[in-house]
Amino acid sequence: MRHVATALAAAAMPTGTARPEDYDAWPPLPPVSESTGGGGNMIGEYEPVVIGAHCLTRFTATTPDGTVYRNVVLFDAVPAQGGVLCTNGAWRALDGDAEGTTPFRVFIRDGVRRRAP
Repeated sequence: MRHVATALAAAAMPTGTARPEDYDAWPPLPPVSESTGGGGNMIGEYEPVVIGAHCLTRFTATTPDGTVYRNVVLFDAVPAQGGVLCTNGAWRALDGDAEGTTPFRVFIRDGVRRRAP
């Protein structure tokens, strides 16, 4: 019976090992970038800082017609590769009329912010 359990355990193990992401290879976070939500909205003033178990930043979202919305996003701060990975973000408008989540991720180490490609 022990051999069957060992064989089943071995069969359940992944055959290939997933290569971890190299956060240092991510490009630096630019001062202005297109929103992950698309629509031509541009994100600015995005400068997350680590505060305890979270990353936090206020930011602007500017629509193609020039309307500027002020927002805040809170991420989980996960230690990674000698820095912090900001992930699982939830944002909300400062005026309280909109909120959501974001797949956007930022890696911070030695004062350098990098964005997922």
